[in-house]
Formats: sequence, C-alpha cells, structure tokens
Amino acid sequence: MGNRGMEDLIPLINKLQDAFSSIGQSCNLDLPQIAVVGGQSAGKSSVLENFVGRDFLPRGSGIVTRRPLILQLVNNKAEYAEFLHCKGRKFVDFDEVRQEVEAETDRITGSNKGISPIPINLRVYSPHVLNLTLIDLPGMTKVAVGDQPPDIEHQIRDMIMQFISRESCLILAVTPANTDLANSDALKVAKEVDPQGLRTIGVITKLDLMDEGTDARDILENKLLPLRRGYIGVVNRSQKDIDGRKDIRAALAAERKFFLSHPSYRHMAERMGTPHLQKALNQQLTNHIRDTLPGLRSKLQSQLLSLEKEVEEYKNFRPDDPTRKTKALLQMVQQFGVDFEKCIEGSGDQVDTAELSGGARINRIFHERFPFELIVFDEKQLRREISHAIKNVHGVRIGLFTPDLAFEAIVKKQIIKLKEPCLKCIDLVIQELINTVRHCTNKLGSYPRLREETERIVTTYVRERENKTKDQVLLLIDTELSYINTNHEDFIGFANAQQRNIVNKKRAIVNQVIRKGWLTLNISIMKGGSKEYWFILTAESLSWYKDEEEKEKKYMLPLDNLKLRDVEKGFMSTKHIFAIFNTEQRNVYKDLRQIELACDLQEDMDSWKASFLRAGVYPEKDQVLMFSLNTPDSDSDAAPADTFSMDPQLERQVETIRNLVDSYIDIVNKTIRDLMPKTIMHLMINSAKDFIHSELLAYLYSSGDQNSLMEESVDQAQHRDEMLRMYHSIKEALSIIGDISISTVSTPAPPPVNDTWIPETRSENEQRAAVWERVTFPLLYYVQNELPIYSIDYY
Repeated sequence: MGNRGMEDLIPLINKLQDAFSSIGQSCNLDLPQIAVVGGQSAGKSSVLENFVGRDFLPRGSGIVTRRPLILQLVNNKAEYAEFLHCKGRKFVDFDEVRQEVEAETDRITGSNKGISPIPINLRVYSPHVLNLTLIDLPGMTKVAVGDQPPDIEHQIRDMIMQFISRESCLILAVTPANTDLANSDALKVAKEVDPQGLRTIGVITKLDLMDEGTDARDILENKLLPLRRGYIGVVNRSQKDIDGRKDIRAALAAERKFFLSHPSYRHMAERMGTPHLQKALNQQLTNHIRDTLPGLRSKLQSQLLSLEKEVEEYKNFRPDDPTRKTKALLQMVQQFGVDFEKCIEGSGDQVDTAELSGGARINRIFHERFPFELIVFDEKQLRREISHAIKNVHGVRIGLFTPDLAFEAIVKKQIIKLKEPCLKCIDLVIQELINTVRHCTNKLGSYPRLREETERIVTTYVRERENKTKDQVLLLIDTELSYINTNHEDFIGFANAQQRNIVNKKRAIVNQVIRKGWLTLNISIMKGGSKEYWFILTAESLSWYKDEEEKEKKYMLPLDNLKLRDVEKGFMSTKHIFAIFNTEQRNVYKDLRQIELACDLQEDMDSWKASFLRAGVYPEKDQVLMFSLNTPDSDSDAAPADTFSMDPQLERQVETIRNLVDSYIDIVNKTIRDLMPKTIMHLMINSAKDFIHSELLAYLYSSGDQNSLMEESVDQAQHRDEMLRMYHSIKEALSIIGDISISTVSTPAPPPVNDTWIPETRSENEQRAAVWERVTFPLLYYVQNELPIYSIDYY
C-alpha cells in the first residue's frame, strides 16, 4: 500500500506524454519509462504480448518492429486499445490493433523494411495489466535488407541510445537463453549508458529451447554473470503456438507449469514468469519514479511557469457563453489599439533589443533620413545657373548692381526641389505605419477573419490620410514659393552678402587655402617623369608636397601673372589635362615655361579650374573667346565654359547671390525640417491612433456578420485545448507528487555486483584486429604443422 499513490501517478505521466506528443512538442520532462532492448528474435514482442494477454504486435521474419512503440498499460475494468494518432477510436478487436500498427509503420517507413525514430503511441486498457509504460524498440541487427540503408546497424543503435541514455529510463535487456549471454547486444548497450547497473533489468527468454542437459540456473540465480538487479526468466509461446493461435492465458499457465516442474527452476518458480516480471517492472518503475521525483517536480514547475502567461487568457474560456464573441471582439480591438500606441509612442514593458521598430523607425526617418534627402548643392551647377540668371535679367545691358530677380529665380527653383524628398518622407512613414499595423495584428491570429478586416480597415484609413498629408505638405512648399521673405531675421541680406565677399577677399590676402588635393604633375622623363603630388592652392601660391602630411614640400609657385590653358589628351591617355603658364614668358618650374596638371575625372578638372579662378588665375584669352561662343542650349560638356567668366563684376555678383541663396535655403530647410514631422504626426499618425480607439470597432461591426468575424481558426482551437490539457495535467501531477513524496517509501537499489564480464564496446579497428587474430593464429599453426587448411574452424 506504500506505493498506492504512485500507482495513480503512472497513468498521469502517460497523459503528460500524450499531451506533449499531441501538440507536436518534444517532451522535455524525460518522464520515467521502461525501454525494451534486445537483438532480433530475442522475444521482446512476445514478452509485451504476455503482459497484455493479447496478440496485437506484428509478426514475421527479419526486422518486424521498425518504429519505437510506446506502450502504455492502464489497469481498467473494460478492455480496449487506443492510438494517439486515431483520437476517439477504441479498438476492441486486437487483430485490428496489429493491422493499425503495421499500417502506421508503413505510412512513415514504407513497406520494405525501412525504419524511423518517430514513435507510435498505443494505450491498452485491461483488467489483466498493471500500470506500466514500456517502449518496444527495433531489434539490433547487423545486415541491411530490403530498403534499409547500409548503416542500418548504426541507425538502430542511435535510435536505441536516444531513449536509454535518459537517466529516467529503465532498461529491460532481453536475451534468449539459447545464445551466449556474454555476447548479449542488449547487455552491452545497457552497460554503455548505465555502467553502475542502476537502471538495467535482465530478462532471459526461450528457456524451454535450451539443449537437453543444460539450464540457465546459475544465470537466473545471478551467480554466473551477475547483474545488480538480477534476471527474471520467462517462457514465451513457440512459433508453432503462435501460428496455431494458442491462447496467451493458456501459454501463461504452461509457463507456470514449466517453472514448477523443471528441477533446475522449481525452487525459484515464484520469482520467475511473466506475471512476476510484470509486478517487478511495476515495482521498479514506481520506485524509479519515486527516486526521480525531485528532478521531475522541478521540471514540471518550470514547464508550468512557461505555460502560465499563455494559458492565462484561456483559463476562463467558455465556448457556450453567448457573450463570449462580443467580449473577445472588444478585448481584441482594445488590445490592438494599446499595442499600436505603444509601438508608436514607445513602451518600457516589452522592449525589442534586436532591431528598431514602430515609432523608433519613424523617428529615424524624421531626423536622420529626411534631412539627408534635402537640398545638397551642386556647386558648379548652382554657380552656372546664377550666372545665367544674372545675364538673362540684364539682357543686353551691363549690370552695375546685383539683381534681386536672379536671386528669387534661383531660390524658387531650389524650393521646388524640396517636393520630392518631402513626398518620399511621407511614403517611408506610410510603409512603417502599415508594417506596425501588421505587427500589432499578430495577436489577432486566433481569429483570421478579424485580423484580415482590421488590417484592411486601418490600412485603408492610413492611405486616405496619406493623400491629405501630401496635399498639406505641397501646400507648405507652395506657401514658401508664394513669398520670398527677405526680411527674415536669419537672412543675411544683400549688404551682409557683399560684406562676406569682402571678408573672403581679406582672408585671401592672408593667403587663404582655397583647395587641397592630389594631382599628377606631367614633366619629361629626363626631368623625373609624371608623378602624383599633394597640391595646396592658396590665394597667393600653388605648392605641392610628397604626401598628405605636408611635411616634405617639393615646390611653391607664386600665382602672379599665371593663366590656364587646356591640353589635348595624349595617345592612349585617359587623364584630363590642363596647363599653367606665365604670361611674361618666364619659366614656371625649373626650366619649364608651363607645367601640366592631370586629373582622372572631368569633374575634378572643372573643379580645380574653378578654384584657380577664385584665386585669380584665369584662362587665356583665346579660350575665353571660345567659351563665350557657347550658347545656353549647349550640351553639358561645353557648359563649364560659363564658370570661367573674365568679368570680375559678374563674378562678384555670382558670389553675392550664392551667399544669399545659401542663407535663404537654410531658413527654408529649417522650416521644412520642423514642420514635416509635425504635419505627418498630426494628419497621419495621431489621426490613425484616434481612429483605432474611437471608430475601428464601428467599422468592424458594419463590415459583416459578427459570428463570421469571430470564427476561431482550427489550429487555434486545437492549440488552446492542448495547452489547457497540458496545463491542468501538469498542475495535477504536481499535486499528486506533493502528496506522494511524504508517504511513499521506495525499496533501496541492490548492492553493486561484478559486471566486468560484460564486454566493453570496441572500436572498428579493435574489431578488425580481433578478427585478424582469430583467423591468423590458427592459420599459422596449421601451416607450421603441415595440416590441411580447409579443416580450420575459425570460430
């Protein structure tokens, strides 16, 4: 009676096993169970059938058990069987159980001897069984047949190891009595995972098939080849009995008679036979569960805690409640609104540490992406446009003053360019909003129709607000275009712009650095050849150095009386070249009247020319004349000519308007950078939040039938049922464990025995060496003694 509570725990552990298997999760609890291990035709299946008292396992030659069979025996008044993969179906005819095992095996492994580690779960209720959980594993084999892979031996071994390696698994090592026990495959693998013998139980089958005059008495008395838990002998039905459909109860009676009448076994008949084995296994399993209770309890508590949050919403679920769908709809919509607001505004309870999401991504668009997309001047293009504008304003006249119309024309053209980045910013925010909506509807996955409708309604509303927001932003830009406010407090004005030019000139007087960069200096091979140098152009001189550190100066050339001219590319040359020469026919560098400077790109050459122009080094007259013949409609290759005007007054006007445009566009950019986030937040994001909180529910009610809207997905309903079943099973198990741990007294494990007789597992090289020894030594002996080799007995 001490283990009465444990008898209740075994069926509960079976339920836990089913709960984990049915939801497609691996059972991480390592629930206590008994694995039946042995070679092919060792009698494992017969032992299990004797336990049940029915023929229900497949029979045949070769490997018959090709998938693990988890057999759960439950003591019950009615007798029937159930498969986990056939829920709700009770098998009363055990011939149908055999057929179902064969069919389910073939479904996964095929019909030609293939194997699979995916188990079959079978539960048998009967008044003739004790509560047990056993796993019938494929028999260990050496040779592949049928569709079996060549490494079938290793696959079966690995499959067996997956089960018996767990500390919670007892090992039932089945060995036939008519084979050498010292070579038992079952005992060898058991010793590998259980070297102390704490979990291994020996079973000797086919005692009635031993040669006349021999017996297994010493083995069964645990004297010859001792095991810590000893051996139990059984006598199964012969193949003739099976073919003749001999009743198992009659076979058990014959087994009882065999032990009582056999002179070698009659003194231990009460400790032999299938009924005693069943009781012993039940006792061993209950004791084993008792020993593993502390670890099992902690794992169950861990599983319970992990399920608490998920099950919380299911605890009060009542499918027959007429208001359930209405309550669920209200809760879902409210939760969606809260989640959406948290994603946008930020929340401290569930912070994503892997990547930016929701409001953080929108914030990055506002303050990092959008400012980057605003106007970045192309200096050369801008100066060209200013020059064109000034000339077009003056017409045929010579302008003495800087025209404000040219300033307005340039500013308006730059402001119009703001439309594209502003609209792009709105598109980026729209995409992030839609992604946030989809992310927040993940919690509505239990109701696919509700999720679909919610996404559709909110996305449609956001798209509607997109058009209004774009209209408002375009209106902001049109407002900026409508009036150029030159009285703005931050605007520098014409006087300050001209003063800035004077300051720049004063700075130039103190030898202001205008440009730095790499150029290739082309000189003849006799005088050093072409080399790259680090050039520095100031208002007074052109210097070049060996490298960017500017430590070793090669030369400094004053800019007095210097001018520029273009040089045609040489044969096979890819560089763009221009020359510097002295107008007074003096040498420029050493004995050279001009030096040639080369750039890789046309843009770099144009930029350097513009820099020389700022330093007062102009192109020669014939080139200026050539440039002046270019029309405004000329292509871009000829366009740079306008950059190099010889009119100092025009250059001063271009520089003045350039400063004014820069100042005013800074003001406009600052205004747009400030108003864009505010406009988007007001017209799109805050409006979307208000819509979700106040109008979404009404739209959902008007979109269709509430019942169809709140239809659960089949997967969700099944998942909820399984989670609730597992949750309550774990709670019940913890409750029973709490009662048992105090009252149950287990039998201590038997003392250790000498098990060195069980051979260690040898490597392939060791096995080859053993075979070589077994073959070579007799062969040498026969050769040395001139005996006929064909008479050698290698075994």
